[in-house]
Amino acid sequence: MITHISIATVFVKDVEESKAFYVDVLGFAEHTDITLGEGYRWCTVKHPSQPELQVHLAQPGPPLSPDMVGAMQRALDGGGLNGLGMNVDDCRTTYDDLAAKGVQFIQEPQERPYGIEAVARDNSGNWMVLVEPKEFTL
Repeated sequence: MITHISIATVFVKDVEESKAFYVDVLGFAEHTDITLGEGYRWCTVKHPSQPELQVHLAQPGPPLSPDMVGAMQRALDGGGLNGLGMNVDDCRTTYDDLAAKGVQFIQEPQERPYGIEAVARDNSGNWMVLVEPKEFTL
């Protein structure tokens, strides 16, 4: 029986720069950073309030095919990949804090049926959705 999700992958342009962004800007903690066979780097970060979930920061490369690597790199360059959806306790304050740290937002905080939502990009261009959730019914 599956008990929970333990790893989510976010494709990034540069693992070192992305690790710094997730740790220094977003407040995640370093977890694992090792090099495996043929130079493959396994780097994960965790959010302190959700230590059971590792976020794997992966640069497109083997074992993906060269065609797939090229497609992923083009998608990253175009800002066309989804990243993480994250809950926040106060979306407007988080928006202000992250904007002051230089995080690029593509949507300011807005009221939605499910809460207040803002959309930003990580340093690789991936979308990050920030939601201050509220109770709602469909």
